[in-house]
Amino acid sequence: MTETAPLSDLRWTRGYTDPGWIRRFMLQGRELSPSRRVWRGEEPARPLPSAEADLDALDVVSTDAGALKLPDLFAAAQTDAFLVLHRGRVRYERYPHGADAHTPHFNASAAKSYLGLVAATLAHQGVLDRTATASAYVPELAGTAFGDARVQDLLHMGTRVSYAGRPFDKATEAQRYHAVIAPQLRPFGYSGPTTIREHLLTARATGAPGEEFRYENGNVETLAEVLRRVTGLTTSALLSDVLWAKMGAQEDAYYVLDGDGVEAACGGFSATARDVARLGEMLRCGGAVGGRQVVPEEVAGTIAGGVPDGYPRRVRFPAAPPGSPATLSYHDLWWVLNDSYGSYMASGIHGQRLFVSPGLDLVVVHFGSQVMSPAVPPVPLVQAFVRIGVHLNS
Repeated sequence: MTETAPLSDLRWTRGYTDPGWIRRFMLQGRELSPSRRVWRGEEPARPLPSAEADLDALDVVSTDAGALKLPDLFAAAQTDAFLVLHRGRVRYERYPHGADAHTPHFNASAAKSYLGLVAATLAHQGVLDRTATASAYVPELAGTAFGDARVQDLLHMGTRVSYAGRPFDKATEAQRYHAVIAPQLRPFGYSGPTTIREHLLTARATGAPGEEFRYENGNVETLAEVLRRVTGLTTSALLSDVLWAKMGAQEDAYYVLDGDGVEAACGGFSATARDVARLGEMLRCGGAVGGRQVVPEEVAGTIAGGVPDGYPRRVRFPAAPPGSPATLSYHDLWWVLNDSYGSYMASGIHGQRLFVSPGLDLVVVHFGSQVMSPAVPPVPLVQAFVRIGVHLNS
């Protein structure tokens, strides 16, 4: 299938540079596209005891222009939600733009990490073979860039791919992916794929898998299809079964769907800040909630240190968060900071973050509607998270 439409439609530009438009998209995804719930299950919500700390006066970021405090950071990042857990207690929680603790917010690409956690859990249980090719589970992908890659390659963004004969460009492909799943975001005259599966079938390899890191949504959508074939469950039901219904979530989450009714697994997930914090706290505690092991300890404990042989342990993606170490790595769809605290995070466009730091006893959730533009400097969120953790530990 060919794609010949131009990318000059105003909606592309507006979507990246208008914080009001971004916020509407982040908070009202369910109203803009079909969706499917991720059930929270029947068990009581995991309590989040509160012990409020006065962090507003703390200098969280040092810049050439001076120190920034949290209110400054929120203004720069167009923050919609900010929640700090330290040793399991809520130390700070703010919703600057009218959302609240019960408002689901798009997690964008942070959702990739949650799917990676599900895949790693199933692999640990022997349900999923990391060394098998994707086409062994999804035969119709044979001969495509993703079908010929191993599950391990998908989990580490280890494919080199072009779509529909186009030279690969990350920004263009991100926009094209949005056009696939959201008709209202299609440029004028769009004639390309209208479902995720159609989109994946246009992918062709431009290099051997497993040799280079290239951040691309198709890896995650292929992995999601593999998991659906392995388990017989939708992505929503699978995430509920493995994580959401077992970790003490308070609210249902949801995924937006494409034209086939398939979840946009790489970024179409929404949940509340409190429930994402519960996910992070479960991981900080070695995969356990109370006395119950939700994720195998071997999985939770190796997110920051389990990069497999044959993959660069120190890869730096050009858009890595400012202030993060130059040795930023990627493992099972999680960003690994390689710092002295064993920190790692899920990260999404416009400022979505789940930051887990076992060494600092810290979990931070940040949801935002941050403008993405060369004219707008990136906000050093990670630097602020670490500063808060060090302060709370002192």
